[in-house]
Order: sequence, then C-alpha cells, then structure tokens
Amino acid sequence: MNRKLIALAGLMASVALSSAGQTVTAAAGTTSASVPAASGDNSAGPQLHERYPRYQLRKGDSFDLDMAFSPEFNQTLVVQPDGYVTLKGVGSVHIEGQTVPELTETLKAAYAKILHDPVITIALKDFEKPFFIAVGEVGKPGKYELRSSLTVTEAVAIAGGFNEKSKHSEVVLFRPGPGGGFDAKVLNIKKLLASRNLSEDLRLEPGDVVYVPQNTYSKVRPYIPTPTTGIGAFYNVVPY
Repeated sequence: MNRKLIALAGLMASVALSSAGQTVTAAAGTTSASVPAASGDNSAGPQLHERYPRYQLRKGDSFDLDMAFSPEFNQTLVVQPDGYVTLKGVGSVHIEGQTVPELTETLKAAYAKILHDPVITIALKDFEKPFFIAVGEVGKPGKYELRSSLTVTEAVAIAGGFNEKSKHSEVVLFRPGPGGGFDAKVLNIKKLLASRNLSEDLRLEPGDVVYVPQNTYSKVRPYIPTPTTGIGAFYNVVPY
C-alpha cells in the first residue's frame, strides 16, 4: 500500500513539473508574439519638421565683441569668405556655422590663452534676414524677406500670384530639414480657397521654398492644332 502511495505521489509530481514547463514555454511564446515587427511603411509621406533653430553665422555677417573687463579687446568683426574672423591679440578663428552661444564659447576658449576667465558678450550687428523663395509658375519668382508670419497662400500672393500656367492643386512647400536636405508637403490651394477654410494653410519658416508647378493643359497646349495653324502645330516644339 505504501509503495502505491509513493508511486502515485511521484506521478503527480511529474505531471505538475510538465505543466509548469508548458506554462513557461507558452508565456515565452506569448511574449515573443507581442513584440511588434519593425515597419518600414512610410505611406503617410514626408512630414514637415517643427523646428526652432538658433541662427548660424554665415559669410558676410558682422557682430560686436565686447569684453567687460578687457575693453582694449572690444571690436567689430566680419565673417570672411573663408568663414574665419581675425581677433585682436589672438589671430584667426573659424566660426562660420556657429550659433551665438557656440560663438561665445569659441571666443572664450581663444582668449583664454592670453586672459584669465574672459567675460565676453556677442551682439549680432548685420546678418542675413529671414527669407523665403518662391519658384515655378508665379508672377514674380524670387527671394523675399520674411518680415512677419506668412502662410503659403500669402507667400504666393506676395510673389505675384498664380499665372495662367499654375497648378493650384499641387503647390509644394519645401522646408530645410534638421540634418540637411529638404522635407516636402503638398498643398491643394485651390481646394482651400474654394472651401473658404485656410486652417490647413501652412505657415512659413525662414529658408522655406514655395514651388508652384505647371499645369498639364499648359504643357500640351503648344501641340493642340488650331484652325489658324492646322496640323503644323504638332511640330511646334516648345520646351517646358
């Protein structure tokens, strides 16, 4: 009798261990299945990045350098075509592409060679003003100052408005990306104006490019025969 009880207990223990092993395996399988696979789907298309960048110094920019405790080193500097400035008592330092805080640290490091813990204040004097560029089928393509907050529709109006070749439904806003290159967003200005709802009319940021493409009709129009030109119009090749 005792042998039977011992055998029965051993059998129950084996069943319990087997069930525990199955439970662990199932849990592990569930964990593995719950991890989503990385998706490379970019069907939503490129989106514009919201950026609040500091201004970076460029060639031709000028600034005042002020030293509170060493006024003999106060000076007005201009970024040369090679991106350098020449500092009193220190020499040439490359600063193109730096923001004002970065420039301050660069100049502190430069003057630390001859001064103890220099205190430096930088004030931009002359620099490239914020701008946007309008290209394509607008009345007056070109570069315009961005003096106030403007939308894409307002930018087109400032650039002379749409002309007879414009494709109002596919206006493209190109925006400089944080890592170089451009992001792009297509706007249907025709639909926005027709609906009298400009809530989706994007606002410009400095450096944006507004591109108005050519419509299809204006592309094929030179090849459409008219009563006065006849079949000869098909051979009137006009580049576009």
